[in-house]
Amino acid sequence: MNYTLHQLKVFLKVSENQSITKTSEELHLSQPAVSIQLKNFQDQFSIPLTEQVGRRIFITDFGKEIAQTAEKILNEVEAINYKTNAYQGILTGRLKFSIASTAKYVMPYFLSSFMKNYKAVDLNIDVTNKTQVVRSLENNEIDFALVSVLPEKLKVNSISLLPNQLFFIGSKNSGININSVKKINNLPLIYRESGSATRKAMEDFIASKNVSNYKKIELTSNEAVKQAVISGLGFSVMPLIGIKNELQNNDLEIIPMKGLPIITNWQLVWLQTKQLSPVAEMFLKFIDDNKSDIGEKHFSWINKY
Repeated sequence: MNYTLHQLKVFLKVSENQSITKTSEELHLSQPAVSIQLKNFQDQFSIPLTEQVGRRIFITDFGKEIAQTAEKILNEVEAINYKTNAYQGILTGRLKFSIASTAKYVMPYFLSSFMKNYKAVDLNIDVTNKTQVVRSLENNEIDFALVSVLPEKLKVNSISLLPNQLFFIGSKNSGININSVKKINNLPLIYRESGSATRKAMEDFIASKNVSNYKKIELTSNEAVKQAVISGLGFSVMPLIGIKNELQNNDLEIIPMKGLPIITNWQLVWLQTKQLSPVAEMFLKFIDDNKSDIGEKHFSWINKY
């Protein structure tokens, strides 16, 4: 056998995604390139690693065992690289995050300077909803999570980074007089999907208004909700942090409403029992030393709302 590390990496990603298209996107390769590497790797085995049914790829039992071995090999290669850097006195390792989808407007700003200072550190961020974030945290699959509401059943440490404010939002072209809106009974309302912290906050707010008869629309991402509101499809409760440009461009407007804004805090959290790596410890020190400056530099605009 004469397989390469690149082939192992491609096969492992294909086994995880069960998709040539998604693998090509994640590895920044063309689909034909992924297919060729997969074929060249499979041709070295007398037992099939995959089965294709229509356009779907399924991993055989043997393929799953090879994928597990491939992961171990790639992890060992990664460890060699880390040990080499550490021997040279270079901070090295991998930081793994799981963040709520709206937190993508926050987390990069608290990582940018750190990653520039420590170039040998690798970074992995899973952007998902609160339910999956908490699951990843509970299963100890990550170093840190960024959430706006602390998980109730987990013992975690946390650092507050900046406020998270949620407002009632409408399109500039909605035809609603923002100074006279008192009730939302007859307004079409756009919600995030179940499991989203924004969805829970909006449901609690709507319940406080005793609204029982209203048109309800559900979308599965903050961006989708934002575009739907801009188009005039309906109204929503949205985090201020994610609509800066739309407010500045007059695509959206904040509709004053009693009981709003809802204010929580974006919090970096990790399990109390987590054995933090040296790079994770260094990141926490960086956050402690720099969070105020980062907040002032990149997020002072939220104060005018």
